[in-house]
Amino acid sequence: MRMDWIWKSVLLVLIGMILLRIAGRKSISQMSVATTVIMISIGTTIVQPIANHELGKAIGSAAVFIATLLVVEQLQLKFNIFERLVSGSSKIVVENGKVIIPNLKRMRYTIDQLEMHMRQNGITSVDDLETATVESNGQLGYVLKRHARPVTIGDLEEILRSYAITGSSPATGERPQQNNSSKSSTPSDNSTDIFQEVSKGAHVHPVDPKLQ
Repeated sequence: MRMDWIWKSVLLVLIGMILLRIAGRKSISQMSVATTVIMISIGTTIVQPIANHELGKAIGSAAVFIATLLVVEQLQLKFNIFERLVSGSSKIVVENGKVIIPNLKRMRYTIDQLEMHMRQNGITSVDDLETATVESNGQLGYVLKRHARPVTIGDLEEILRSYAITGSSPATGERPQQNNSSKSSTPSDNSTDIFQEVSKGAHVHPVDPKLQ
């Protein structure tokens, strides 16, 4: 009995993974109609060479696919290099309120796509971002600057502790000054609000034509 279908199944899985990595991380998380058709076509194409055999081998091939996936996941757990090779790694796209254009170009990410993710997360301006990364699954990870962060229960408790019920400091008899860390945040300048770009149909600030 010929067993070449086993290594062919493994090879096809690896080829499929390579094709998906070449297609880019945004293809996995932001599947448009065209991308969906392409991905389905790739799946059909890589399975076709073994799908025409009898039922037993087809089931065996499916089992090999799953086994290969499990092996790959185990290798990702054990070896960071293998994980970066298969899944990729996070890329910093915004640092201290500035967009890192080279990283966007490297990932074939446009400014419009970055702003779409920002709007989905309720971020109105790049200036409010301390750091933003595009994760391996295509999603946006971010840390807001201090002035743009929402008030937490811890912040409220700190304010309440700084102001006694009497409203004055027991040491000086004067009303304590609010700490800089708990000062009210300054709202972002509306001129950088990326939500306005949607209604205006244009970027507020000039953008590299290659990234539009």
